This record gives sequence, structure tokens and C-alpha cells, in this order.
Amino acid sequence: MKLRSSLYLVAFLIASLTPCFAHHMAVVVDKDNAVVNVTSAHLAKIFRAEVKKWPDGKNVMLILHKNSLGESETLTKLTRMSAAARARFFSEHKDSIMWVDSDADVLKTVQSKPGSVGMVDVRSINGSVNVVRVDNKLPTDAGYLPH
Repeated sequence: MKLRSSLYLVAFLIASLTPCFAHHMAVVVDKDNAVVNVTSAHLAKIFRAEVKKWPDGKNVMLILHKNSLGESETLTKLTRMSAAARARFFSEHKDSIMWVDSDADVLKTVQSKPGSVGMVDVRSINGSVNVVRVDNKLPTDAGYLPH
């Protein structure tokens, strides 16, 4: 009986804490970018380089992590590209993609390069960039980006 109660307690704690560890990505743009909301379909076109300019005429520059599991999973679901297709895409669009090492580097680069867009873990957001709503949702809202 004591073992069963202990197992229930452990299972409850794991189930309760799991959402705390989920990585939610946020789409960020530079402060001068007037875009505050995009549809997920439009965002997918941006990350597939089908949309190459912002409404103000600035070129879109993708700022991506060299190694980010959360970003990679989000891009796979958002763009519906396999890993091989994404690798091919990245090599074909070198001029519109900049690779960085961390969320801090994404924020710093997006802040300093007009027209840039990136994704960071929601816990990394600071006041240096604007967070873009996707389908009228903020990063902590259910349904923001395909998590």
C-alpha cells in the first residue's frame, strides 16, 4: 500500500511539472519592424524564403541557431520540411540566413540587423526585440506555433 501511494505521488509530480520544462519558442523581430502579428501560414512562407521582404521593403534575414532542438522541431513542423529538405534549403539560401550559437546571440543579432527574424526560447526574451504574435497568440498562449 505504501509503495502504491509513493508511485502515485511520483506520477502526479512528474505530470504536474512536465509543462514547466516545455520549451516554447517565440518569434522575434527588431524593434523597428512594424509587424506585430502574422499567420502561421505566412510565417512558414517567411521561414521557407517564399516571402523575402517585409511590408516596409526591408529584406528578410533569418537568424537561426546552429544547434537548437526546440527551434529545429518548430521549423520542421512549421515549414513541413524534412531534415534533408531543410539542409538543402539552408545551403541554397546562404545569403539570407545567419547562424548563431545561442538565444542571446539571436537576440543581439535580431536587435542589430533591420529586417531580421529569429526564434528564441520564451524564457530568453528581453526588451531588446519585439515578440511577434502568431495567429493573434503570444508565445505563452496555447496554440502559439507548433510546439
